[in-house]
Amino acid sequence: MTTFSPAARSVLERQRIELPSWAFGNSGTRFRVFGQPGIPRDPFEKVADAAEVGRLTGLVGAVALHYPWDRVEDPATLRSFALEHGVALGTVNSNTFQDDEYMLGSLASTDAAVRRRAIDHHFACIDLMHATGSRDLKIWLADGTNYPGQSDMRERQDHLAASLAEIYSRIGEEQRLVLEYKFFEPAFYHTDVPDWGTSYAQVSALGDRALVCLDTGHHAPGTNIEFIVMQLLRLGKLGSFDFNSRFYADDDLIVGAADPFQLFRILVECLRGGAFEEDSQVAFMLDQCHNIERKIPAQIRSVLNVQEMTARALLLDRSALTAAQHEGDVLGANAILMDAFYTDVRPLLADLRAARGLPSDPMVAFATSGYQERVDRERVGGQQSGWGA
Repeated sequence: MTTFSPAARSVLERQRIELPSWAFGNSGTRFRVFGQPGIPRDPFEKVADAAEVGRLTGLVGAVALHYPWDRVEDPATLRSFALEHGVALGTVNSNTFQDDEYMLGSLASTDAAVRRRAIDHHFACIDLMHATGSRDLKIWLADGTNYPGQSDMRERQDHLAASLAEIYSRIGEEQRLVLEYKFFEPAFYHTDVPDWGTSYAQVSALGDRALVCLDTGHHAPGTNIEFIVMQLLRLGKLGSFDFNSRFYADDDLIVGAADPFQLFRILVECLRGGAFEEDSQVAFMLDQCHNIERKIPAQIRSVLNVQEMTARALLLDRSALTAAQHEGDVLGANAILMDAFYTDVRPLLADLRAARGLPSDPMVAFATSGYQERVDRERVGGQQSGWGA
């Protein structure tokens, strides 16, 4: 009978996943944003919804903020509210992609005044981090070009390096800068941080507290993402994940929906590289937009998907796998990996949750809790949250 070892059980009991505040707001495609009842109208209601996911799953450690979408008059009050609800305020995500001034770039812009504005925006994010107790400043840039010759790519890299250095010099001793990458969109000829190598090169020049953020949807088809995970862990430069799924490009769908085997392989490398050790500094975060499904159950399903694939990875017989690999047993090694992937861990996780005083089936528990119906009734009037708020 399959069981979790004490070490595996310990990993699962302390596993925590950071939820994005924006996942609870209205979202959609570039053609339409679809509204739903019960959508949060401010960051406090976003935190409350995230805390409900945590209450049912035991997997939520923090809520990531997006600035200025999650601006409040008194960030300390939001921090206290979050802690009272059992979650911390996590990564602060900057936004230099929605203002007219950033049409041709932000931190990499050839316009010094635009770069100054973008740098100052990140200083404001750092001020928010101090007020909320947040550790990480995450930077994703829409910077790039659409046409050959539009801008000098080398000059833009130099501007980006100088901008990041100024921002890095402002973060606190216990804070970190994590730089995300994306190989295309909204810039279609080139993006200024298109891949993990560019992100790695930029953060390596800054210092030990500058790291790479890996978004699982930000890669070309066929990319071996687990290789990138392995390499960044090997180099000590993997700061955080943005978990999601994609079928074509950056779809931001529920993690594990498109390719659960890929998620499993990524988590196998996380275990191999020490990302689940007690002293690990790797942040596991979701970055998803639920356009047609209800927000809270979608987040519950998402964290359970990560938990299930982590559990399967923990069942991998690493000693047998290593022996088969060293013996050159190609099919034997593959079979060992596949045996772990095909193991149905859901009954084991249900028992683990019950032993911790959690619902054995969080999806059913939410559906029967009345929470959704209550917020649908109460959250009437005001401005629903969405992209930009």
